[in-house]
Amino acid sequence: MRTTLRTGRTAVVFAAIGALALAGCGDNKDDNKAKPGEGKGKESAATVQLPKLNGEKIEVVAVWTGPEQENFTKVLKEFEKRTGASVTFVPTQDAMLNYLGTKIAGGQPPDVALLQQVGALQQAVQRKWVKPLGAEAKAELAKNFTKGWQDLGAVGGTQYGVYFKAASKSLVWYNAKAFENAGASEPKTWKEFLSTAETISASGVTPVSVGGADGWTLTDWFENIYLSQAGPQKYDQLAKHQIKWTDPSVKTALTTLGELFGKPNLIAGGADGALQTEFPASVTQTFTGGEQPKGAMVFEGDFVSVNIAQTDAKIGTDAKVFPFPAVGAEPPVVTGGDAAVALKDSKGAQALLTFLASPDAAKIWAESGGFISPNKSLDISAYPNDVQRDIAKALIAAGDTFRFDMSDQMPQSFGGTPGKGEWKALQDFLKNPKNVAGTQQKLESDAAKAYKS
Repeated sequence: MRTTLRTGRTAVVFAAIGALALAGCGDNKDDNKAKPGEGKGKESAATVQLPKLNGEKIEVVAVWTGPEQENFTKVLKEFEKRTGASVTFVPTQDAMLNYLGTKIAGGQPPDVALLQQVGALQQAVQRKWVKPLGAEAKAELAKNFTKGWQDLGAVGGTQYGVYFKAASKSLVWYNAKAFENAGASEPKTWKEFLSTAETISASGVTPVSVGGADGWTLTDWFENIYLSQAGPQKYDQLAKHQIKWTDPSVKTALTTLGELFGKPNLIAGGADGALQTEFPASVTQTFTGGEQPKGAMVFEGDFVSVNIAQTDAKIGTDAKVFPFPAVGAEPPVVTGGDAAVALKDSKGAQALLTFLASPDAAKIWAESGGFISPNKSLDISAYPNDVQRDIAKALIAAGDTFRFDMSDQMPQSFGGTPGKGEWKALQDFLKNPKNVAGTQQKLESDAAKAYKS
């Protein structure tokens, strides 16, 4: 089963995302608004034909809440308008397979689910929960997506998933005023990153905001360091558990991460505070508080812009971004995504997957921000600001040369469950970053169990 694409020097190709994002960060206070003739308000004809589904009820589940739920609901409302179907959206927890298993056991599976992990999709197919894409959905997918994104949604040569939402997960967003007050500049290497953090700390502002209450943010920290330091080949091997977590390359990466986690003065609230901070708060506390934000920088993907929009900060002026610093020879870039799959073999489920594979659906969320689509047919002008337009351009230009989020490729019990596996081990590591060997042993023990199940 495919768990990743073998691409060679991915970091080199994909570093363009960060560079382009920087190019989009001008000093225009309206940079995060659509320009005339772009983004919101630009109507276009439907590109995909959908069946009439008057009276049909469709249930969709995904992990999205808050602004993301609101934006996805706009997509579903347009589907309702075009088809006459009635769609109910149910937000659920990150452990999607557990939720789906309960619903299926009770004889009430949703029609469509959006899965965040490649491993979860593969496990759902193995359990015979997921239905293959119909002819219309496959045709739309083939027209609008590169082979790499199609392959990520396929198992054993059969197409099951549509990657509706993508993410560039190798960006560091920062409070421009905090940097200016400290006399700090954007770092390009890990050594420079730590030095910049110390400079900001000396200015009286805690440099790094970490959403440690959500274990997935910690896996992203590890993966970016590991990809840059150990390289793409080792990354692929660890993702498939072809090498153990006790491998020296993991020790090196954890030791490097410990250079940050081991200095409580560099992390907002220290380790204890970070472990009580959920991801959305890690962003908003970076861009609120005037001259004294709780943190000057926050690492995460392009979707951070959704949370920035909940503050008064303007992207491109108050909130800027730089690529995750190079730990090894090249800066890393990790990507993620959400794949829509059908759990019922119904006309409505297949029609919704067809719609989600179209640029029509992607355009709706793209206009609202906090969204990047792997759909190559989406007009880039749909994105509301230069930062997101440039990140999206780089994603499409990269074609199939990308590395997918490592934890999302693993069995969900190890790579995607709150309080378990990698999430829990790295939360414990944040609390005690000197325990590198113990963390490795715990990771290997949990991984071995998950890959056998």
